Amino acid sequence: MIDRLAARLANLSGWRRRFLWLVSGAVAVLALPPFFFLPALPMAFAILLWSLEGVKCNKGALSAGWWFGTGHFAAGFYWISHAFLVQPEIYGWMIPFALLGLGGGLAIFPMVAVWASWRLTRQIIGRAIMLATLWAVAEFVRGHVLTGFPWNLLAHVWAFDPAPMQFASVVGVYGLSVITALFSTLPATVIAGRAGRISAMAGIMIAVLLWGGGAIRLALIGPATADATVSDDLPVVQVVQPNIPQREKWIPELQDQHFAKLLRLSRRPVDMAPDRKRIVIWPETAATFFVEAQPVRRLQMASILGPDDILITGAPRTYPRDTDDFKVWNAVQVLDSQGEIVASFDKFHLVPFGEYVPFREWIPIPKLTAGRTDFSFGEGPKTLDVAGMPSFSPLICYEVIFPGAVIDDANQPDWLLNVTNDGWFGKSAGPYQHLAAARFRSIEEGRPMVRAAYTGVSVMYDAYGRELAKLPLRTEGFMIHTLSGVYNHTTVYYLWRDILFYGIVTFLAVLVLGYSRFFKSLKAAV
Repeated sequence: MIDRLAARLANLSGWRRRFLWLVSGAVAVLALPPFFFLPALPMAFAILLWSLEGVKCNKGALSAGWWFGTGHFAAGFYWISHAFLVQPEIYGWMIPFALLGLGGGLAIFPMVAVWASWRLTRQIIGRAIMLATLWAVAEFVRGHVLTGFPWNLLAHVWAFDPAPMQFASVVGVYGLSVITALFSTLPATVIAGRAGRISAMAGIMIAVLLWGGGAIRLALIGPATADATVSDDLPVVQVVQPNIPQREKWIPELQDQHFAKLLRLSRRPVDMAPDRKRIVIWPETAATFFVEAQPVRRLQMASILGPDDILITGAPRTYPRDTDDFKVWNAVQVLDSQGEIVASFDKFHLVPFGEYVPFREWIPIPKLTAGRTDFSFGEGPKTLDVAGMPSFSPLICYEVIFPGAVIDDANQPDWLLNVTNDGWFGKSAGPYQHLAAARFRSIEEGRPMVRAAYTGVSVMYDAYGRELAKLPLRTEGFMIHTLSGVYNHTTVYYLWRDILFYGIVTFLAVLVLGYSRFFKSLKAAV
């Protein structure tokens, strides 16, 4: 029956074939957050690979990759349209252009991968391995060119459980994407006789090995604690999630109300010892004013702190004001119990069209975020050292999605902080996909991750990506947990970065090409 189905798919042509590629690419999204329906991946890639058996020319192979990629990215990034609906009267007209432009533009990467795998080998086992290899290479390239956009990598399908994610501590998320791509493509080789059945079984076993190996690693480490009083030597982290709709966040008449809510949610719990050190964290631009220019509000913020506490908040930062050299940064600022700013960090990886408009002289459109002035770029990853507290690396919004680019190697932090505002994307898949990327960074770098999201999901992970505390999406409140005591856990990925990824893809490519050449030589000799 499977052979007959594969044959029918190979014989499709015209619009039916293109529509099948488009739909199968969209179906693959069901394996990603928040759905995590893993069978969708081997199903979608089997349709792609079986239909490729009927492709006879370069144009057909390029078309297969582009239609599959367009369906995959348009469905995977549908939530971007929510950002344009915050002010639909200004930005609503851009939705179809954003979705189709992003989906069709990013589809160039899988288009090249599919075409190259079709061109380089004709045997379905070799083609499945080559497609998996080149798909992962395409993800790596997508994560670096034109400022990079490593969102919805195949490896993210494992982000519902820390066990299968553990391999990222060795090979990184890109290396895990290669393994995940093999899990996706190898089951399609079941139509290739006995060798194909063995290959298909190997693809299925990948999931078993990832889970088993990760579970063993976590068992050897011991359980993650959920006890907020585990150690009096470590500070308690109190993450505030105000859950204010994006439409209301910047309304001037509501600013005092929003500020009062943040202060209320930041008070020390009555059952907490008064001498316990506390880190209060507000999300990205929770302070909707220039903190350095508001001494009264700084004192109000300090009023909820104990003598040894600090408050970390996202806020716009500017200097110098009222001059021709006026600049604005999307920043993280740290206040002490006296209301003084003791540390600051400026976002360095800005969102194109969201925080600045590239080629503004040719593209005269406003950015999505509040204010007319584009945000300026910060200098790069930075470790903030505050007296009496473990050092940390702040990451604002989607800075956390970039593997290997979240810490200052010259001054390593003890923990990672991601402040973000996913309120732009409503109750959609976007916040969960963003959350998955943050979880991978904690595993890769071997450091605890604290994530403070304006409307959720706020969460705390230990250095192995295990959940310690969580505030669900669209929930108002705060969470408290002792900062995980696992600092500077040096992982293989931290030491070697993407070297193992390069080695894996090179080995697989050489293996397939060498096998194909040997097969051709043997066939010619016979």
